[in-house]
Amino acid sequence: MMPDATDPTERQATHRALRWQVDHQLRITDYQGETQLFAKRDDALDSYLQAPQLLIYRNALAGESGLYEHTVAERQFIVCVEPATDGCSAVAIEITRYHQAQQVMASLKRHNELILEAAGEGIYGLNMKGEATFVNPAATDMTGWSAEETIGGTIHYKHHHSHADGTHYPHEECPIYAAIMDGEVHHVDDEVFWRKDGSSFPVEYTSTPIHEEGQLAGAVVVFKDISERKQAEQTLLKAFQEVEQLKERLQEQNLYLQEEISQDHNFGEIIGQSAPIQQLLQEVQQVATTDATVMILGESGTGKELIARAIHQRSARSEKPLVKINCGAISAGLVESELFGHEKGAFTGAVGQRKGRFELADGGTLFLDEVGELPLDTQVKLLRALQEQEFERVGSSTPIRVDVRIIAATNRDLLALVRQGAFRQDLYYRLNVFPLEMPPLRERVTDIPLLVQHFIQQAARKLGKPIEGISQEGMTALQQYPWPGNIRELQNVIERAAILNTGVVLSVTGLLPSLSIAVEESPLLSLEALERRHIKKVLAHAEGVIAGPKGAAHILGLHPNTLRSRMLKLGIRF
Repeated sequence: MMPDATDPTERQATHRALRWQVDHQLRITDYQGETQLFAKRDDALDSYLQAPQLLIYRNALAGESGLYEHTVAERQFIVCVEPATDGCSAVAIEITRYHQAQQVMASLKRHNELILEAAGEGIYGLNMKGEATFVNPAATDMTGWSAEETIGGTIHYKHHHSHADGTHYPHEECPIYAAIMDGEVHHVDDEVFWRKDGSSFPVEYTSTPIHEEGQLAGAVVVFKDISERKQAEQTLLKAFQEVEQLKERLQEQNLYLQEEISQDHNFGEIIGQSAPIQQLLQEVQQVATTDATVMILGESGTGKELIARAIHQRSARSEKPLVKINCGAISAGLVESELFGHEKGAFTGAVGQRKGRFELADGGTLFLDEVGELPLDTQVKLLRALQEQEFERVGSSTPIRVDVRIIAATNRDLLALVRQGAFRQDLYYRLNVFPLEMPPLRERVTDIPLLVQHFIQQAARKLGKPIEGISQEGMTALQQYPWPGNIRELQNVIERAAILNTGVVLSVTGLLPSLSIAVEESPLLSLEALERRHIKKVLAHAEGVIAGPKGAAHILGLHPNTLRSRMLKLGIRF
């Protein structure tokens, strides 16, 4: 029987070699060691050894060495048996701790492999030749190459052979292999890996060298698919560019609006209760909600711009800007640049790129004041912009598309200009989709008291004077005056009177030109325009009534149907 070898002193002794001799009868003839592993001297080995172990001893007796492992009380030994002169000799060394260390290492190796296999990032192990020695499931899922197809092969030629644009990627330039060559960590986030199906995906990867006993032994590559991140970056970049464009556009619009604010405009509601103005406001309400082009006709000073603003404010484009250009206030050489913009160097003085009024009004409304003053060559380009909603800046051939509603205004007889060849007929019909006729102030006599009161309050606030109203005599004089300059002239007269006034009641004595001067100052009109003006004046006097003893037809000496026919021909709405 084997003795108990669990005593601590005996465990310490077994760290040293144990020796014994065996004769030809397989009996122990000598035993050296503090721990007795086997039976006592002269005991036969075949009484406690298995047949494979006994065979090693028999072979040693025949001249052949051998090894076997032997376990005693959960302790492991390795036994070396050598031939000897009078039999054979055996040496035993304890390997219990070595076995335990092997088990721990195997467990750690498997644990690490499980961690690598569970990792969401793709992982490759490479030897010094750049051949794959390990690949985890995440890597095979991303690339489509199986572990069997990958291990032992050079991964560069499988999924890193080309740049994103398809050009060849030499392996000498690959940062993955650079880690094997220079022993440095290489991190890259702007390249792609190629899948087995030929498609590619953006990756971020790190190639880290592996050292074994102070020598480079390979590298480990950790990578991940960053398609979503790249897409988010592109979306963010696009959004940033759009914000920059909007910021630039807002700055340009603010610059334009500051220029507009610097001018003295009345942005309040339209004032008046007369039949002509009420008819006009009704038409404004009807056309405002559409995108139809509007032509505002009327004498200077009648408030054409105010009507344009009223249309814009009541439209679906009210949140976008109303951009104005006075076609008659710009020199012929610059009007095209003002409308469509220009590129840097397009002409002398064009030191930078500038957007035109069409671009500034994109999504909103463009008000072309005094459109009858446009040069013929500019009319051609304006017509194209209206037809196609597209134009080019001066000095550029790149088309720019816009969504702009057009409101035009003029104090001239455009049909007469068409007949004279000074205005294009096709442009006239393009602009004259929905004409609005501004009544002159002399046809709105009943509105003069309201306008006077408004201008008095405005001037009193501006000048800081306690003016409460105007005398009846002064009001009568104002209503009898023909106002060739219309509302603008009335506003100027009231402001001048307020400056000179010293009391609370405004006096206009001596401020109105004589009637003869006023008549001379009236613009020369065509016969058709005079007829239109006279009929509208009579209609205003008759408060819009056509038939009957107090109707406009009776006053004009016409049959009501004849008057209606003339109104239709002249474009008079009442």
